[in-house]
Amino acid sequence: MDKMVVEQVSYSYISKYQTILALREVNCSFESGRFYAITGESGSGKSTLLSLLAGLDLPKEGKIYLNGEDLSKMDRDIYRRDIAAVVYQAFHLFPLLNALENVMYPLELKGMPKARAAARAKKCIGQVGLPEKIHGQFPKMMSGGEQQRVAIARAMAAGGKLLFADEPTGNLDTENEENVVAILERLAHEEGYMVVVVTHNPGIAARADVEYRMRDGQIVEEQKRGGGQ
Repeated sequence: MDKMVVEQVSYSYISKYQTILALREVNCSFESGRFYAITGESGSGKSTLLSLLAGLDLPKEGKIYLNGEDLSKMDRDIYRRDIAAVVYQAFHLFPLLNALENVMYPLELKGMPKARAAARAKKCIGQVGLPEKIHGQFPKMMSGGEQQRVAIARAMAAGGKLLFADEPTGNLDTENEENVVAILERLAHEEGYMVVVVTHNPGIAARADVEYRMRDGQIVEEQKRGGGQ
């Protein structure tokens, strides 16, 4: 089981004209098999916290530990390639690659033979509920919901069990939002993923096992709803 612990983490954005304190002494924790929501108004620090959890940057103060190991002392390229994956609101699929090629991409980066990468990619696409006919379609041929599910399949294909999602349903209609949230719940509760979602959507937050509500760079409320393993 993976466990991530955030201890006294602060983070600032420094420009020529000002310093913005985005996070102030944040403490929280995350475990495998649970679905987490980080909520709050725009500018509350939730996306900054997610970027630190995903290894996209390092805290200015404080520490983040994964299974007792300081994230700042890990090889973050390996961490982002093999352990943690991020899904974004804007999908970020490669427009000139079809669905299968998009999902294969992180596997081929790791040197996996093409046939094995294709087999794993097909399995992951199936796990997010997409039909085989989607394999040859390019992003512009897919709906928003299909693109987001391909993005989740690509995150799964990399093999890590830490999945971070920043407003993953922000561009979707209600039906596709439901499909995506159901996939994220299943990955946490049935597949043992640690799933952490930044969201403005109260309906998604209500389905999380744990909700961390943020304001002014701090966690002001932790709400546990059970669930998980």
